[in-house]
Amino acid sequence: MTRRDRFEPSGPLRGSYTPPADKSISHRAALFGAMCDEPVRVHNYLDSADTRSTLAALLKLGAGVEEDGAQVLVRGVGLRVPLEATGGLLDVGNSGTLMRMLPGWLAGQPGGVWTLDGDESIRRRPVDRVAEPLSAMGAAVEAREGRFPPLTVRGARLSGIEYELPVASAQVKSCLLIAGLLAEGSTTVTERTPSRDHTERLLRRAGVPFEREGPRLTVSQVDELELDEIVVPGDPSSAAFVVAAATIVPRSRVVVTGVGLNWTRTGFLRVAERMGAVVVGEVEEPGTETDVEPVGELDAASAPLEGTEVEPHEVPAAIDELTLVGLLGAFADGETVVRGAGELRVKETDRIAAVVKGLRDLGADIEPTADGFAVRGDGSPLRGGIIDARGDHRMAMLGAVAGLASTDGVEVLGIDAASVSYPGFERDLRTLLGRG
Repeated sequence: MTRRDRFEPSGPLRGSYTPPADKSISHRAALFGAMCDEPVRVHNYLDSADTRSTLAALLKLGAGVEEDGAQVLVRGVGLRVPLEATGGLLDVGNSGTLMRMLPGWLAGQPGGVWTLDGDESIRRRPVDRVAEPLSAMGAAVEAREGRFPPLTVRGARLSGIEYELPVASAQVKSCLLIAGLLAEGSTTVTERTPSRDHTERLLRRAGVPFEREGPRLTVSQVDELELDEIVVPGDPSSAAFVVAAATIVPRSRVVVTGVGLNWTRTGFLRVAERMGAVVVGEVEEPGTETDVEPVGELDAASAPLEGTEVEPHEVPAAIDELTLVGLLGAFADGETVVRGAGELRVKETDRIAAVVKGLRDLGADIEPTADGFAVRGDGSPLRGGIIDARGDHRMAMLGAVAGLASTDGVEVLGIDAASVSYPGFERDLRTLLGRG
């Protein structure tokens, strides 16, 4: 049974706050640890429904997992999965990252047969974008209706390919780069617009021969990965909800500590600053190539906002926070338009439809477009009302933030969805509001 909660208009958010561990990096840290021959210690691993699905899948594949609070020791099996684990059902839960990245490893295991499945939401998310290139590399990959989970992967001897991503996707890119570690020859993935680069940073740290020439990323077959420990920074996508709240709730000021500032993840901050948000921090310079995940501090305070336009090339670096751009736009003076965000239609829910209906129900003047939305504001707060999260963790948190800044409050149907990525979300809000 889904839980509902009401978020009333609040006083200012104040204080220092550390966001939960980064979900994207936690998934990758566990997966790369499982592909190593020697144990890999992961510090600050996120404890959430999604990341627990990853640990459970890796256990079924023969890896060992030892937990000590936020520290996880992964005892890997190496790049080749042991024979006793080369088959069965792998439950990815609600994790699109796991559904799209794990097949890259499985595809290179000759004789192995696995079926990946998940919850009702995951069964609506397309997997043909990984099935097609993996099939071209030599694996046999089958999806329901040729496009949706359950996804069956039959491992094989892979051959490297050259593949241009039709849509910028870090998950698909990562899947193919991982498959390339097991394929004969070299594998090249071309992405016209940069997406988050956590996988590339881990590849560099693991000693993988890796080259980038403009939009072309190339890996070659390797025998082993070499990692010893990975430190997961705070999640900028989770922190974005607190930054948004500090921006639109009057007289707020919040210092966000220990947050990842990777340039491929901070697109929302750049858009928010353009709208007039006061967010101060040493964000990594765009285009930086390194094996390090930058960590730092952000200082966010309330400010009047103006509408802006988000162009397609900005979308990948802000993909998980574009719903928040819609929320800021509802509080801004003027029109805010998001273009080139068709990828939002295949997230946990159709996020374009969800944010348009959700914000419209709260009093916003917003309409959908084929690949985005347009919202018009006059600088006044939203009225409030009821918003249905539709099982989407980011829509649940958006509703909560909207309620704090509204005139009448917001009731969120399905607030428990927030636990998929941010189990302590409500607790952290209460603490910053002085109610903890």
